[in-house]
Amino acid sequence: MRSWNLFHGNTVPPGRRAYLREMVQLVTADGPDVVCLQEVPAWALGRLGRWCGMAEVPVLARRASFGRVPIPRAVGRALTAPYHGVIRSAFSGQGNSVLLAPSLRVAASAALPFVAPEPRIAQRLDLDGFVLGNVHCSHGDRGAAEIGATLEWLETSHPLVVAGDFNTTPERNPALAAFATAVAGSIDQVLVRGRPGTARVWPEEDRRYGGRLLSDHAPVEAAFEL
Repeated sequence: MRSWNLFHGNTVPPGRRAYLREMVQLVTADGPDVVCLQEVPAWALGRLGRWCGMAEVPVLARRASFGRVPIPRAVGRALTAPYHGVIRSAFSGQGNSVLLAPSLRVAASAALPFVAPEPRIAQRLDLDGFVLGNVHCSHGDRGAAEIGATLEWLETSHPLVVAGDFNTTPERNPALAAFATAVAGSIDQVLVRGRPGTARVWPEEDRRYGGRLLSDHAPVEAAFEL
């Protein structure tokens, strides 16, 4: 299972074009069972699964807009196209998405929105044998409250996996450190409870593309058995 903040398809250093499709195909190339994604531009939600041959469960956190005025997703995409590395998410909106292997069945799904200066969201999927959370949290005290609310909302007697961009590290938040697969020093995690597992962060060379790093975040992956 993997998690990646896609940074709207942007790179380090910033460039004119985005590499969203290349990112999705890279992180799914070897057939993972689950991939949790954050900072997906609104126009791409619902399209990612077709790019990689996986089932997709998307959720919108922030609508495409021009200032405070909502605009169609396609318009937000067009306004971003001239220079992705500079314009970033100013108009496009964003959300989360979970990609699933065809063998996995979703029994139920729900979303928990967070109202903040930049709206964020958490997803819950009840799957065969475990509960999955995919979250993108705010910074600071607001983010700590969102983590607490998410873990309470996801509470289950089944094995639990919580993945995403927490914008804090296990060293700063004991709730994350309580999971055995917590990666020290990382704000991106795949946290597993109820099953033994191991986790790692991808090295930079695994996400280098044409002399640039894909995203300003590295994918994180965890291996565990049900």
